[in-house]
Amino acid sequence: TMNVEHEISLLVEEIRRLGTRNADGQVSVKFGVLFADEKCANLFEALVGTLKAAKRRKIVTYQGELLLQGVHDNVDIMLLQD
Repeated sequence: TMNVEHEISLLVEEIRRLGTRNADGQVSVKFGVLFADEKCANLFEALVGTLKAAKRRKIVTYQGELLLQGVHDNVDIMLLQD
């Protein structure tokens, strides 16, 4: 079985690596950037599923329910916990 907590912690690391800090000090990254990143592609079997799990746990937030490559490339994924 996949360890969701572990996947989420990896996701947080990748958002920190690829993201930028806004004026409020929150880190965010575009979904397209995350999706297109080679390291992320190798790390996550189901990036969208991991994002959903992280959103349910209030670790990240983003607009909408399901993120699709192409359609939602410009959606900001915001890290809520730092």
